[in-house]
Amino acid sequence: MNSKTSAISGLAFATLLFVGLIMGANHVAARIAFDHGLNVATAVVVRSLVTAVVVSLIVYFQAVPIRLTLKHKKVLPAIGLLVTIQSLTIYSSVALLPVSLALLAFNTYPLWTAFWSRVIYGQRPERQVLLAMPIMLIGLALALDVFGAASGLGAKAQWVMIGVGVAFALTAAATFGLVLTLTQNEASDLDGRVRTATTMWMVGLLAIIGTQVMGDFQWPTATAGWWGLALLTIFYGTGFTVMFIVLPRLGVVGNSSIMSIEPIFALVLSWFILDQKIALIQIVGACVVVGLVIKLGLRKQVTSKTTR
Repeated sequence: MNSKTSAISGLAFATLLFVGLIMGANHVAARIAFDHGLNVATAVVVRSLVTAVVVSLIVYFQAVPIRLTLKHKKVLPAIGLLVTIQSLTIYSSVALLPVSLALLAFNTYPLWTAFWSRVIYGQRPERQVLLAMPIMLIGLALALDVFGAASGLGAKAQWVMIGVGVAFALTAAATFGLVLTLTQNEASDLDGRVRTATTMWMVGLLAIIGTQVMGDFQWPTATAGWWGLALLTIFYGTGFTVMFIVLPRLGVVGNSSIMSIEPIFALVLSWFILDQKIALIQIVGACVVVGLVIKLGLRKQVTSKTTR
């Protein structure tokens, strides 16, 4: 049994990094919009419906066959609801925490994917995942400065400051892990463009209901907020379009782990644009988390060939 790693082209690698960059920029733009009056539900409505329209047009003009089985019809509403929860909670975290830290906490989703696969389908986590779990949690603890050492606040004051934001990010990670588990086991045979369009329509409509529950749409109160809303919508829509349309043509799976470098891009962008600076030890923790997520993702690119 010989093993080899399937390589990707330079163009594919650059495209993956581009997606990671613009998805990180999406969250930085979102923070700007939130700081200038936009609420989370309104942001999710706008970016989801615009993305839904764009991807639906792609499905239409590319004449993508839409074949929904009974299984798809049962699981897609659940996926739509979960993605809505994930969207609302990750943006809520971004509104409360430094952008990079919110995304780092969210990046624990591979652990949640392993957890849900075990709980729902009885699939045992791979040994690499089990070994990575404690190291990733240590890296996350360093990045979040859970004991308040870097900030000098102490553990109690630090958690008063970050606790709600971290809870939102971990909720987003847990729901996204469940989305990946359900998609892989129940809807992986459905075209990614059709799945994305369907999901985004559901997320947009559910988020509209959310705005009404919370009162109404809440739009930006300043020009910077409108720019933030426009940019987060453009970045998010572009990222998803490239992920599901361009990457498959380059022979790359849309969820490739290389895009997990998004928090690092967000760290640099938020440092320069939002002046959100974190301590060196937090940067070390961030690198540990991102490195492990990339390592866990790359293990899936290893293919086996039997030699007789």
